[in-house]
Amino acid sequence: MRWLKITLHEHDVLVVGSGLAGLRVAIQLAKDFDVAILTKVHPLRSHSVAAQGGINASLGTGDSWEQHAFDTVKGSDYLADQDVVEILAKEAPRAIIENERWGTAFSRTEDGKIAQRPFGGAMFPRTCYAADRTGHNLLHTTFEQALRVGVKFYNEWFVTSLVRDGDHVCGLTAFDISTGDVHSFAGKAVVIATGGFGRVYSHSTNAVINTGDGCALAFRIGAPLKDMEFIQFHPTTLFGSSILMSEGARGEGGYLVNALGERFMDKYAPEKMELAPRDIVARAIKTEINEGRGIDDQYIHLDLRHLGKDKILERLPGIREISIYFAGVDPIDEPIPIRPGQHYSMGGIHCDKNGMTPIEGLYAVGEAACMSVHGANRLGGNSLLETLVFGRIVGQRIAEYLPNAQRPSSTCVEDEAFKIRHKLQEWLLKDKGENPSEIREVMGETMDRLVGVFRKESDLKAALTMIRELKERFKNVFAGHSDKRFNYSLIRILELENMLDLAESIAMGALMRRESRGAHWRLDYPERDDENFLKHSLFTKVEDYVKTEIIPVNLGMFDVKERTY
Repeated sequence: MRWLKITLHEHDVLVVGSGLAGLRVAIQLAKDFDVAILTKVHPLRSHSVAAQGGINASLGTGDSWEQHAFDTVKGSDYLADQDVVEILAKEAPRAIIENERWGTAFSRTEDGKIAQRPFGGAMFPRTCYAADRTGHNLLHTTFEQALRVGVKFYNEWFVTSLVRDGDHVCGLTAFDISTGDVHSFAGKAVVIATGGFGRVYSHSTNAVINTGDGCALAFRIGAPLKDMEFIQFHPTTLFGSSILMSEGARGEGGYLVNALGERFMDKYAPEKMELAPRDIVARAIKTEINEGRGIDDQYIHLDLRHLGKDKILERLPGIREISIYFAGVDPIDEPIPIRPGQHYSMGGIHCDKNGMTPIEGLYAVGEAACMSVHGANRLGGNSLLETLVFGRIVGQRIAEYLPNAQRPSSTCVEDEAFKIRHKLQEWLLKDKGENPSEIREVMGETMDRLVGVFRKESDLKAALTMIRELKERFKNVFAGHSDKRFNYSLIRILELENMLDLAESIAMGALMRRESRGAHWRLDYPERDDENFLKHSLFTKVEDYVKTEIIPVNLGMFDVKERTY
């Protein structure tokens, strides 16, 4: 019904996502430009709030940005672009000091300095922290600053499409969850800051909102996705619920113990033990379970008892609460049952070190982006840092772009809004079809089982076949009821559509990469192959198929060498 008017909103910059990355971009721009953030949840429910262990920076005597950069490159299994890593490491102290001055309550040493703890893969204890609720503290502080500078928020709006006019982006469409009405948004620049896509897997530390919406939306208008096969499995997630058990627990001295009572990490990383990079520790735990040394063949123990009650209460209060409420164990007296689970996506929207994608006016930042600062494996403590460092840098780059950018026409986004409204109405009016929850359950189970910690060709081919079958089934999906107000069934369908596209790219990338590197481990290709695969993988949607290609890694100050711990 074309005669029903579509409401148009116009802003200089449209930021999709209200976690730390999106907030930091908006803060950088709000003084001089009209900036709006669209978010499907209230900003303080963004997934940045769940980050526990800390944020890296070379603050102490004996540490340096060069050593931070080397640890990051080595941890990435040399797939990180080293020019981007250099920026991250150099700018880290500035980000910490800025947030401390904004009011972030970091934990302190006895002499009043910001406290730092050891984290996996680091040669120095450079992880600043706020007990085990670091993301919570940083997000609240950063949100306060966004309110102070007058950022416009569209809370609980779901973005349904990006709109491209020729070689540049001109805006987006979204619907107000409270009313179900579709609106159009015109802007000179669009920033994707929607975080990761962990919910493609069934067992994930990610919040239910982490469905990769921004990555999928950018993919559909021709922005390439990069390095999608690199999925980080956190070594320590709570058995039964997959809630994150912070790396800070091992940084404070926690042990990993198998069913025989052995601290088994001496077999896999004798120098670093529990503080080896996450990919190595996750594979070690999975190996112990697969070879029959797991408790009930399902999990192993994270033992904190030797740390003592006082240290646990001071440094790991959140971990203790989660263990008590969700596993029925008090880590002061009992070990915590854990196993690896999906945690982070190193891949994302292909962009440069300023967040620029190949589509003019479209930018990406945070976990949704792939610059690539993490390469094949992210070190703990670098994700919070990435959001703040590159949030500011992307904001600066957009500020340079905007004065000469053409304001898009309203008709560009209005036509797309009518198409989206028709698409949603068709779903709402159907009275039968495929159940989206069943498709989502099969997708998650398939990814867990066939595209997990250990991979092989037959499993990956089976996963790709299943995902494509699910995409066909999705064409006949239905919402279940027709009330468009607060219709979360409709939102789950839109999220599923996004996740299926991303799951296909993950499986394609894992099948293409015939080597083992970082978090991607092929049982049939157990060696790293720098000659053929020291390269990034790209996935671009071209009409009805996905084009794949490879591009070089930006090497720099650090030579490629074997990664041993």
